[in-house]
Amino acid sequence: MISPLAYIHPEAKIGNNVEIAPFVYIDKNVVIGDNNKIMSNASILYGSRIGNGNTIFPGAVIGAVPQDLKFRGEESTAEIGDNNLIRENVTINRGTAAKGRTIVGSNNLLMESVHVAHDALIGNGCIVGNSTKMAGEIVIDDNAIISASVLMHQFCRVGSYVMIQGGCRFSKDIPPYIIAGREPIAYCGINIIGLRRRGFSNEVIENIHNAYRIIYQGGLNNTDALVKVEEEVPMSPEIEYIINFVRNSERGIIK
Repeated sequence: MISPLAYIHPEAKIGNNVEIAPFVYIDKNVVIGDNNKIMSNASILYGSRIGNGNTIFPGAVIGAVPQDLKFRGEESTAEIGDNNLIRENVTINRGTAAKGRTIVGSNNLLMESVHVAHDALIGNGCIVGNSTKMAGEIVIDDNAIISASVLMHQFCRVGSYVMIQGGCRFSKDIPPYIIAGREPIAYCGINIIGLRRRGFSNEVIENIHNAYRIIYQGGLNNTDALVKVEEEVPMSPEIEYIINFVRNSERGIIK
C-alpha cells in the first residue's frame, strides 16, 4: 500500500490501510489517519493533520507555510477532517499566530487548483469549484456551494446552503440560503432548488424568502430590517441563523 518511491519522514504517523503512491512527500510532524488514498506527487507538509477516508489527488499540497508576511515560523497546523475529495493541485496552507490552524471539515469536495489560505475555516459538505481562491481567515459554513473561479476576500464569511455563481469576487459576507451572483456581486434570490433537495419544507422556505424580502427589498437598513423580521416572520432555527448572521457580520453583507 506504500510505494518504496514515496518519501515518508520517520517521525510521521500513518494510520491503517493508507495507500501512498510513488513520489508522494510526507514531512515530519504529520499525522494521517486510516483509509486514506494519497496519489502521486502530493505533498503533505509539516503540521498537517489528516483524518480518515480522504482521497488526495496528484499535485495537492497540504500544510505549506502561509503566504502571509507576518508569519514568523510559529507552530501551526492544517487540519483536514474525514471523507474529503481533494483534487489535483489544491493548496491548503497551515495557520499563523492569528488562529493557529487552518481547518477543512468533512465530506467536502475541493476541485482542481482550489487555494485555501492560512487560518481559513471550511465546514462540512461543501463543494468548491475549480480555481476558486480563498484568502486568509475566511469562514465557509456547512453545505455551501461555491462555483469555479470565485475570489473570496480575507475575513469574509459564507453562510450555509449558499450558491455562489462562477467568476464572482466579493469582500463582504454572503448570508445563508441565498444565491449570489452578477458583477458586482449581489443577492439573486434564495437557493430554492438547493433547499428543496436538502429536505427543507415549503413552510420553512417561504419564511426564509419572507425574511430576505424584508432585508433586501424593504428599503430598511439592516438593523431595522432585522427587527421587522423578528416581528413578522415566525421564529425557527433557520430564521434565527439568518438574524444572527446578519447582525454579527463584521464586514457587512452583500447588497
